[in-house]
Amino acid sequence: MKYKLAQLLLNWYKENARDLPWRRNNDPYAIWISEIMLQQTQVNTVIPYYKRWMERFPSVGKLANASEEEVLKLWEGLGYYSRARNIFKSAVMIQTHFYCKLPANYQALEKLPGIGKYTSGAIASIAFNQDKATIDGNIRRVLTRVFNISLPLG
Repeated sequence: MKYKLAQLLLNWYKENARDLPWRRNNDPYAIWISEIMLQQTQVNTVIPYYKRWMERFPSVGKLANASEEEVLKLWEGLGYYSRARNIFKSAVMIQTHFYCKLPANYQALEKLPGIGKYTSGAIASIAFNQDKATIDGNIRRVLTRVFNISLPLG
C-alpha cells in the first residue's frame, strides 16, 4: 500500500507541479535558500526575492563573503529578518567547516543556525536524495484526505 500511494503521489506531482525557479536544479545551496525563504511566506512573494538573491549570491562563498548589512538589505520586505541573519551565519559556518558545500549529513544540516528538523529533512531529501520524511501542513492535509482522518493531527 505505501509504495502504491507513494507512486500515485509522485505521478500526480509529475503532472501538476508548478514550474518554480528552485525546482529547476538540484543545487543544495539553491534548495536551502528556497526552503528558508518559503518559511511563513507565500510562493508568489518568494519568487522575485529568490531570483534577486541568486543573482547577487549565487553560491555559499559569495554569500559568506558579503556583509550582513548587504544580506539584510537584499532581504528587505520579505520579513522575519532572523531568517536572513541565520542564512548569513550558516554561510560563514559552511565556508569555514565544509569548504563552501552544504553538508549532506542530516544531523550536520540541523546544527546550522535557522535549520531545524523540517528544513534539514527537506534539504536532505530534495538536494541529496535521502529518505528523510518532512511533515508540514500540506502533507497533513493530503494524509487526512487519503486516510479519511477527522481528528486534529497535532
